[in-house]
Amino acid sequence: MTSPSSSSSSAIAVPSSETPLSGVDFDLSCSPSSSSMIPPNSIGGAAYQTLHFSSGNPRIEETRGVMHLFPHDSQTPPVERKPLVCVLGVPNHMTYADFCQFCASFLQHVSEMRIVRNDEMEDKYCILIIFDEQNSADGFYEYYNGRHFNSLEAEVCRILYVVDVQYTGYKGSVESSQSSGVSSSEQPWCPVCLEKLDLDTSGILTTICNHSFHISCISKWTDSSCPVCRYCQQQPEKSICFVCQTSENLWMCVICGFVGCGRYKGGHAILHWKDTQHCYALELETQRVWDYAGDNYVHRLIQSKTDGKLVALNTPCMQTKDGCENCADYGMNEAILNSQIVNEYNELLATQLENQKSYFETLLQEVKEETERQISEAIENAIPGKVQKMQARLDKCVTEKKFLDDLNEVLLKDQEVWKAKLRDIEEREGKLLKAKDEKIRRLQDQLENLMMSLEAGNTLEQLDISDGVQETGESLNPKPEANLPPVDPPEANLPPVDPPEAADNEST
Repeated sequence: MTSPSSSSSSAIAVPSSETPLSGVDFDLSCSPSSSSMIPPNSIGGAAYQTLHFSSGNPRIEETRGVMHLFPHDSQTPPVERKPLVCVLGVPNHMTYADFCQFCASFLQHVSEMRIVRNDEMEDKYCILIIFDEQNSADGFYEYYNGRHFNSLEAEVCRILYVVDVQYTGYKGSVESSQSSGVSSSEQPWCPVCLEKLDLDTSGILTTICNHSFHISCISKWTDSSCPVCRYCQQQPEKSICFVCQTSENLWMCVICGFVGCGRYKGGHAILHWKDTQHCYALELETQRVWDYAGDNYVHRLIQSKTDGKLVALNTPCMQTKDGCENCADYGMNEAILNSQIVNEYNELLATQLENQKSYFETLLQEVKEETERQISEAIENAIPGKVQKMQARLDKCVTEKKFLDDLNEVLLKDQEVWKAKLRDIEEREGKLLKAKDEKIRRLQDQLENLMMSLEAGNTLEQLDISDGVQETGESLNPKPEANLPPVDPPEANLPPVDPPEAADNEST
């Protein structure tokens, strides 16, 4: 899909001069059932439908053409189809990036993509797509035909196979057409990545204003305007008269922006001039300025030095073909007027720049003063509160320190007391241990004496028994008693034993 001056691909026929083919225009707003009622035309005996389209910025250049489409009421794909399809009725609010995201699964198979304008519908556009092979085109048709663009809208994707595309006319300046013819000899460049637009390396997308990009580059452009010329495919709403709401023959006041209809409709623009004395109005269709006071078009407006109002600059007399006698020196007068305009513009620009400088310096000074005032207020509000908080924390810390010092002093005194008590306890324990050892030693001595006394007592008893036996025998056989030694009583040999009460008193 190339421009009219460039060479065309094999799938699209681009003749240098072609008259529009006869036929009924294809209605994009109709449903499949209603569109089947459109009378078909024929090329080589095959039925087709036509769709007139245009592309380009209408203010600069515009290319017109016609598409021949296979009817979409057939049950099977056309036998003579090509890997060229047309997506019908894409909403204007969908940007190039949105559509690329919508058909992202088939972008690697797209060779070329062109956005065109449908002459029958202003809020939708069409997209011509050339695929690298027929299987890719068939898969794209089967998957996306009848599919919603997104889940929040009722619009569905309508796809038709294209028989051929013919360009029928070109409207634009001669310079632009010549420049396009010269540039067609060289391979164009992508304005985004500055790489060559080569179909063998990547797909190419041509916007509605005839600017070409790599699909991978333009898919990242989320805005609806063209990255080169900023032409927006979603045109703004048409202006209407503020009074009667008509959209024909509109004039806009250059002073206050009031939009009213002309004198041949409702005359609201001239009524606005009579009410406000705003004498200059811009015709929205031709972009020319009309002076109601002078009752003629004004081609140049300058600011008057006397009162500062916008006034019309005098133009040469156009009443005769060669000009009147008063306009004989028009060339010199025009040069003088041009120099006056330049001086006036320079003076006006310097004055406005000086005013802007003073205005912004005033704003900066006000902002600086306001900032300093806010900083001082913040400091004044923050310092007392901080000082009070710090003082409270300091008092609390001093109180805690005093308490800890007192507590430490008490603990030290208690430590000395307990140390003295501990020494006393240790001394008493030492004395008790000594007394206990002494008592044990004494008890052991007493025990030894007692054992010795018991043994002596046993010995005496045995002696007494033996003596009793002898005496018995002697009584039977009496002997003299003068030879027996005297025997002390056993109690005289026992050591003295302390009473238990005295022992307990000594232990305590």
